[in-house]
This record gives sequence, C-alpha cells and structure tokens, in this order.
Amino acid sequence: QVQVVESGGGLVQPGGSLRLSCKVSGRTIRGAPIVWFRQTPGREREWVAGAWMGKDYADFAKGRFTISRDNGNNTVYLQMNNLKPADTALYVCQFRDYWGQGTQVTVSS
Repeated sequence: QVQVVESGGGLVQPGGSLRLSCKVSGRTIRGAPIVWFRQTPGREREWVAGAWMGKDYADFAKGRFTISRDNGNNTVYLQMNNLKPADTALYVCQFRDYWGQGTQVTVSS
C-alpha cells in the first residue's frame, strides 16, 4: 500500500524559511515525477514545483523555493525561503496517483 505523508509546515514570519518533506512508502520514487501543490480555501489548487527528469517551478516559486529528492530515503523536499503571507496554504504532495493529506504553512507576523 502506497502512502504519501507531508511534514515540515508551521507558522513562520515573513522572510522566514521552511523545509517541507514528502515521504513516500510502499513504492520507490526513483524515476517517478513528484509534484507539490498548494491549496487555500476558496481557490483552485495551485501547482508549486515538480521534480522528474529535471525540476520546474511556478513563477511565484522561482528564486525562492527549491525542490530536491532523496531517492535513498524515498523523500522529496521543498525548501522555501523568503516566505510571504501569500504563501500561506496547505501544501500537498502528489506521487503518481497518490496524494498526501498536506502540511499547513502559515506566514504571518
């Protein structure tokens, strides 16, 4: 059974940093695309970043967010720097057809 579990969210001040983790169990992530989305109430789910053969980022994430993968630990990370209040959202990881429950990021002073 495949499970996807996100962690690392929390409350941070504007300008701060967080590192999110997406841990997959039950199937190897090696060679598979993994994508981060974010969701806020009343808005459509928004793509943040993806890691497959390469890496790609939404415009708002470029220069601030970095996605990386540790195939040995079956984990993908999202390093987020210079966070802004607009980054406040539930961050959710997708691996193939599987989704995690998300981890909440709140950026506020």
